[in-house]
Amino acid sequence: MNAFEILQERGFIEQLTHEEEIKELFEKGGVSFYIGIDPTADSLHVGHFLTIMAMAHMQRAGNRPICLMGGGTAMIGDPSGKTDMRKMMSVETIDYNVSCIKKQLSRFIDFDNDKAIIVNNADWLRNLNYIEFIRDIGVHFSVNKMLAADCFKTRMERGLSFLEFNYMLMQGYDFYMLYKKYNCVMQLGGNDQWSNIIAGVELIRRKDGGNAYGMTFKLLTNSDGVKMGKTVKGAVWLDPEKTSPYEFYQYWRNVGDKDVEKCLALLTFLPMDEVRRLGALEGSEINKAKEVLAYELTKIVHGEEEANKAQQAAKALFGGGAQGGSVPTTELTKDELGDGMDILTLMQKAKLIPSRGEGRRLIQQGGVKLDGEKVPAFDFVVKEDMFKDGSVLIQKGKKVFHKINLV
Repeated sequence: MNAFEILQERGFIEQLTHEEEIKELFEKGGVSFYIGIDPTADSLHVGHFLTIMAMAHMQRAGNRPICLMGGGTAMIGDPSGKTDMRKMMSVETIDYNVSCIKKQLSRFIDFDNDKAIIVNNADWLRNLNYIEFIRDIGVHFSVNKMLAADCFKTRMERGLSFLEFNYMLMQGYDFYMLYKKYNCVMQLGGNDQWSNIIAGVELIRRKDGGNAYGMTFKLLTNSDGVKMGKTVKGAVWLDPEKTSPYEFYQYWRNVGDKDVEKCLALLTFLPMDEVRRLGALEGSEINKAKEVLAYELTKIVHGEEEANKAQQAAKALFGGGAQGGSVPTTELTKDELGDGMDILTLMQKAKLIPSRGEGRRLIQQGGVKLDGEKVPAFDFVVKEDMFKDGSVLIQKGKKVFHKINLV
């Protein structure tokens, strides 16, 4: 199978600029394509992971990925899918984030012998001459057409700054530069990038008479259309310091029944026959498919050893024990504990609840346990003698466990 057939079978593809030409292109193989990543944080998150998997499938089928770091565009911020203007970041922060993301990408993409390359658009955007840029590039963009794009339409009522309005021109220019420097003929991205991708495709065709193409992927959403990859604590990160392998495993172990087959297809390398077999399981059997999903994803992101640890920790906890080295842990000093700490303060310290009100509601509903025993009231005080072997295990609901170590 060629890359197009693989992506189509697994359910990635949402929109294409030139379907028949793209199919022909992939039949020949050896396509240089790019995916852009704006370094708004020092780690990738689950939202990025779908496009990374697409990149990996494309590479395995003999094509060359170009990972474009947005060291220049991050200085403006992409308005696509945003209701407010992004916070400005310093050049130092952007460059630090780029260096962190480069390391993460090498877990998923093979950069040896130019099989893939990492490029930073800061190289051509940060020192642009604005007058020359507007004369050379801006002339090819229609303001009327830009204002009709979804990424701008949704912002018009709340206010769109001229700074952000430039983003589409800069992303189009990125594609043009990659086309000229690296013979890059295709841009891939999430479906929210459609308008920006078309801008680049049209710029290359108008300015250079070249053939350029675009493809977008479905955004990673659950069966209700809500974006996946968020928890009470915030985003599900690929960095183990931000989201532990155990928390990462548990996130995928707890996805909705209707989302299992889609996630297996989009986020793992399992053969589609196996994906369909697992997706067809019903009743309590679907939990086996969820365990496979959680294990496979954790293995891809964190390695086999961490996936095994997370799986063992989950089994130990669900079996009633508190073993397992990967369980999320918070350290508490004896000075902090003092004569005792109320359960709500302890849960806030462990970032298990967003507010004390939420904690009260959970406890009133019997949804919080300490070492397997229901916490009787929200003013319950945890004292030093409750820490058996120096730790206690808080359970929130049926599936969230957190260990507190007294040091």
